[in-house]
Amino acid sequence: MKLSTAVIGAGYLGRFHAQKYAALDACELVAVVDRDIEAAQRSAEPAGARALTEYRELLGQVDAVSIAAPTSLHYEIARDFLAAGAHVLVEKPITVTVAEADELVDLARDGGRVLQVGHLERFNPALRAADGILEEPRFIESHRLAPFNPRGTDVDVVLDLMIHDIDIILDIVRSPVARMDASGTPVLTDATDIANARVVFENGCVANVTASRVSAKKERRMRFFQHDCYLAVDFGQRRLTVHRKGEQEMYPGIPELITEDQSFESADAIRDEIESFLDCIATGRPPLVSGEDGRRALATAIDISRLFGVDGGSTA
Repeated sequence: MKLSTAVIGAGYLGRFHAQKYAALDACELVAVVDRDIEAAQRSAEPAGARALTEYRELLGQVDAVSIAAPTSLHYEIARDFLAAGAHVLVEKPITVTVAEADELVDLARDGGRVLQVGHLERFNPALRAADGILEEPRFIESHRLAPFNPRGTDVDVVLDLMIHDIDIILDIVRSPVARMDASGTPVLTDATDIANARVVFENGCVANVTASRVSAKKERRMRFFQHDCYLAVDFGQRRLTVHRKGEQEMYPGIPELITEDQSFESADAIRDEIESFLDCIATGRPPLVSGEDGRRALATAIDISRLFGVDGGSTA
């Protein structure tokens, strides 16, 4: 039987979610919800779905939902659907507070429901191609830069952009954070618009993470250094470059570097994310980005944001 699905929030991301659900054979899009009924109609009508302004009308009526509403509403909406027995895919950040995220994780676990968080970069083919190569990076550097866009300014740049890289780094390093230094400043909004964090993990790995939403150019790159190779992931170009030590010498006593380049065709990460979500519901396997992952990324992002001041900050 097809899963009945709905999308809560018909903004920039919500309309893409609605399109993907409507196009997939494994499910039926039954409704799109938004406080702006015209926005809901624009996403719902092409799929033959209902347009609603109140999500509570769907409680107990659908199998799964995507929540693409403002971050401040994530907790309430996800809580109500999980309590009503639905599976939930919620956009990042999972919630506003860690306590809210903890409650959603508990609700999903106790009810046997899938709770997936929309950290979309985990579905980028360039990063996924690095799965078998990345083992134990010792140093990580990331840059996520974007021109200003008023969408997403309900949170600071750490929760808006940097959290993508925080999630990836935490998933790869898998070691507790030992200490952090961070600095950031507002530029165009009242919240921090550009930030840098240096995160030191207990296993010795160090990550230097920069995010800006007031840049003149777009850049989404990460570099990973480990004992046997250096990897560069370009998320925007979907490109993975791996530099390995060869058997020959570049200089006396210095091994040559052999470069392997992989480029990937244009991918649909939102479709892949939703297909993975539906497959988790059907098979019972854990999601690629679980509620626990979303909670962990949120907690670290909040810790970084707390360090901001006139001169930055640090914590042990």
